[in-house]
Formats: sequence, C-alpha cells, structure tokens
Amino acid sequence: MPPFGKVLVANRGEIAVRVFRTLRELGIATVAVYSEADRAALHAAVADEAYLVGPGAPAESYLNQERIIAAARQAGAEAIHPGYGFLAENASFARACSDAGLVWIGPPPEAIEVMGSKVAARELMRGAGVPIIPGTTEPVTSAAEVTRLGDEFGWPLAIKASAGGGGKGLKVVDSADEAERAFAAARREGEAYFADPTVYVEKFIADPRHVEVQVLADDHGNVLHLGERDCTIQRRHQKLVEETPSPAVSAQLRERIGGIAVEAARAVGYRSAGTIEGLLDRDGDYWFLEMNTRIQVEHTVTELVTGVDLVREQVLIAAGEPTSLRQEELEFRGHAIECRINAEDPSSGFLPTPGVLTRYREPAGPGVRVDSGVVEGSEISGLYDPLVAKLCVWDTDRERARARMLRALDEFEIEGVETLVGFHKALLRRSCFVAGETCHGVVESEELAQEAEQLSHKTTVPRAADGKVREHTVEVEVDDRRFEVKLLLPEPPFAELARRRRERAGGGAGQGAVRDAVVSPMQGTVLAVEVAEGDEVRAGQVICIVEAMKMENEITAHREGIVTGLSVSAGEAVKSGQVICVVSRNGEPETDSTKQ
Repeated sequence: MPPFGKVLVANRGEIAVRVFRTLRELGIATVAVYSEADRAALHAAVADEAYLVGPGAPAESYLNQERIIAAARQAGAEAIHPGYGFLAENASFARACSDAGLVWIGPPPEAIEVMGSKVAARELMRGAGVPIIPGTTEPVTSAAEVTRLGDEFGWPLAIKASAGGGGKGLKVVDSADEAERAFAAARREGEAYFADPTVYVEKFIADPRHVEVQVLADDHGNVLHLGERDCTIQRRHQKLVEETPSPAVSAQLRERIGGIAVEAARAVGYRSAGTIEGLLDRDGDYWFLEMNTRIQVEHTVTELVTGVDLVREQVLIAAGEPTSLRQEELEFRGHAIECRINAEDPSSGFLPTPGVLTRYREPAGPGVRVDSGVVEGSEISGLYDPLVAKLCVWDTDRERARARMLRALDEFEIEGVETLVGFHKALLRRSCFVAGETCHGVVESEELAQEAEQLSHKTTVPRAADGKVREHTVEVEVDDRRFEVKLLLPEPPFAELARRRRERAGGGAGQGAVRDAVVSPMQGTVLAVEVAEGDEVRAGQVICIVEAMKMENEITAHREGIVTGLSVSAGEAVKSGQVICVVSRNGEPETDSTKQ
C-alpha cells in the first residue's frame, strides 16, 4: 500500500515536477499549488490537481502558509513535501502542517530551527566535536566589532547572515575600510531573504573547495552518508556546477568527512534527507560550514552514482519507515556532473534574463538526465529564481562524464532568453576543469565570458563589427530533404543597448535626449540606494542595488559626475530601462544641444 494517498508539493518548477515523479511511482496522488504568474506553468499542468494560492509575488503565494495549508485541506492531502527554497526550511510552517493534521515530509522543526541559525549551529557542532571555521559563535552587532575581529583573526573575513544560505547574506571583507558597507549589506540581505538581520563572522578561507555530504536519517536510529558532492564552481557564492565524487577527495578522506556529517546529523536529532556543507582547504582540513535541512538542488548527482532515490527515502521516512539501506550496503559507481542552466547572461555579469522560451529542446541519450519545469513557450519570470533546467550526466569516470556533458550541452536548444549553456561549454573545456582544479578566478573572468558568448551558438558565425550576432534557426524542405537555415541578426553591444534605452527614456535623440542617465538593466526591486541627490560619484560607484530573480545586482555610475534626478528609493519596484538617476559633469543633463 502507498504510504500516503495524496501529497501536496509546496513548491514550483522543476523540483515540483521531480517530486511528482517519485510520488507517482509510489502510487501517491499529486497536488500542485501555483501563483497567478504560474497559471500556465508545467508543474501545475502535470499534477493530478492544482490550486491557485495567490498573486505572483512569493510572499503572497508560495510563502503564504495559510493558503498552502488551506489548499492541502481542500484537496484532501495527507502530507506536504516542501521541495527546496520557499518554505522548505521554515520551522513554523513545519509545525503548522503538523497542527493541521498533515505529515511534514522533512526534518523535525527543532532541527530546522537549530541548523537554520548558523550561530546556533556552529555552537552545537563545536560541542559535538565537529570542526568549525575559526570565528564567532555569537552575533556581531557593529562594523567596529568586525574591524576588531579582522585584526584578531586576520583579513579577509566573511560576514554571514545567521539565517542565510545559497550565498545570500554573505559578504567577504578584505580590509577595515570595507567593514561598514559589508556589515550593512549582510544584515540587509539577511532581513530581506530570511527575516533575520543577525550576522556573525568567520575567517575567510582562500580558494577552498566547497564539499558537502548527503545524509539520510530515520526514526529508527539509522544515520548514513551517501558520499560527497563538490560544489566549488560558483558565482556570487551560488553554485553553478556540482559533481560527485569530488576530484580532491580520497576514499580515506570520504570516510572521515562522512563520519563528520553523520555525527553532525546525530547531534541535532535529524530525520529525513539533509546536507552537511563544508570547506576543504589546501591542507586537506575539512571545516563544517552549515547544514541544509532539505533536499538539495544538486541531489541529482548523488542519485546517479548511488542509485538511491532521495525523494523516495524522504517520503518513506516521513511515513515512519527505516532507510532502505545501511551504510555498508551503499556503493558508489562512476561519476556524475550537474550543470545549472540558468537564464543569465555571463557577458553582463550574470544578470538574469527573464523572458519567454521561443524554442526549447532538451538533450537525451545514455547517461543524460534533465530536471526541468518548462516547455517551449514557458515564461521564465523575473519573480522567481532564474533556473531553467538542471542538466545531469553520468558515466564510468570523470573524463567520460565531462565528454558526455559537452555532448549534451551541444544538443540543448534554448532560444528567447540568454542562458548559461555557452558558459558551461567554455568552462568544461578549460584546462583547470579538466584537471579537477578549483578554477579560482576563472568563472567570472571576462575571457571566459567572451568564450561563453561565442559558444552560445551551435556554430561559429561571423560577428558584426559593432556587436553581437543573434542566431535564429528555421527549418525548410528542398526536394523532400530537410535543411536547417540559420538567420544571423546583428545585435548592438550592451553599451549601445544602454545608450538606446537612455534615449528612449529621455524622449528620443531628436528631442534633446538625456545622455547621462543611469538605467536599470532589469526588472526588480530596489533594496538600497547608496547615493543622494547632489552627490559627487566616480565611475563604477554603486548607485543602488536591485534584486531580481533572487539575485542582488549593483547598478553603478558609468562616469564620474554629480547625481541629479534620483527617482528611486528602497522598496520600490523598477522596470528594465527605467531611469534611476542622471550623472553629469556639471549637474545639468547633457543633451544633443549641449554636447560638444
């Protein structure tokens, strides 16, 4: 008999679709929730039932506990699976589910609370004998305290939001001069993303490997680890490529860090699937970083090398059953790699690129897995994260898996938005990746961005003298034979696009357009404004910070001058191309009539 008759998945996109698949294999009916912005979303279409829970803004839909629980009751669901993100690590929601008579498919709320506070988790781990990175186990309350700690531990330091995760609320401080701004930014992100501005400080470890360990625990005393994942390839402290096993972890080290992970899970009384994240330094020392009390985005690679369905284990553990295997029964076979296919533009600092998928075709074949929640015609909304799909491959060793990933990337066809397909092609060809190194400094380099732009297209095409070339493919038949014809459409470079946006904002070149407007390159929400009317600024100085698709983006001055016409404030929504302010040499807008 199925452990549950019906389960609601309190999430969207690819993770909702992925959980539905396991539920169906277990004979469990599936229930989706969706926002008004996701009326046409795939996850709502593939579920057995789907319920509208509010407007597009997450706070009014996917984060609205009362509406989600009401949907579960209306559907007659017996349990809720939270996926990852949104309410997945929310202890109050876990308790609310139990209070409503629903089974929570996840860890105990007490474990979520303890491990959700990085300060409390560090103290608990230290007491359990788990190695933690040198730093504070108490909250830091001022920039002056950060400066004192920098003198004590040595620079650089990492300021971290106590409730943070996924790179949110993490700021690296190289000197005392940066302490005040970094302290304020970390607190702001903690408040914005986790409703908790508490921060702490750790010694920043230079060029480490980000190595995490998957654990499973049940109510029968079983706690086991399923090996490590190497998540070192990141941008803005958010993961882009994950693989298992780690190129830097030997069998002996795997046993040691696996033991650390098991002890950490036992110390917190854990149940369900979880991940112990840590840093592996150049000397081979492993340090506890945090625990993610949920299924991870990159759980796929662990499933590929172990053959264990982690979502299935979550469901059965929540139903009171023991884990399906013991540590000594676990086998690690081959090598797996995951590339996150985000709607982002590496040539523009990984800015998110929301839009409609005008063409979408996934790769397939031996050893290829694609987890996605989209189809051709789907919209990648600026309201949510920019993940389009997770491309995963498996093969007998790392080099074969790398070659398979490159083949799969070549097969992936996405049009309508810029994505990281070309970036991954460029990265996987780099000698540092081939050698299994950290690729420190490469990911966000201009050289890799340029190579990624070239590899975004199937073939090398002539470049327009003044900018990019946009490639569009159409199919035609000649004498009963099908051909693909590529139409090459020149596109001006980013600077030219920005100039045209400023002209539109100023009323057109023929109407005395403002030449010095600073415009927002994306739709989003202003988190902070760093300047005031009349301030003198230098080129590259931050004007404001705009959050879009769960990413903070710094909008900077394109030249030195005086700020006038500042038109935004914290908390306001901005549109792509909207004028933020004007930066001019003499405080007066430069127009066609004044430009010399």
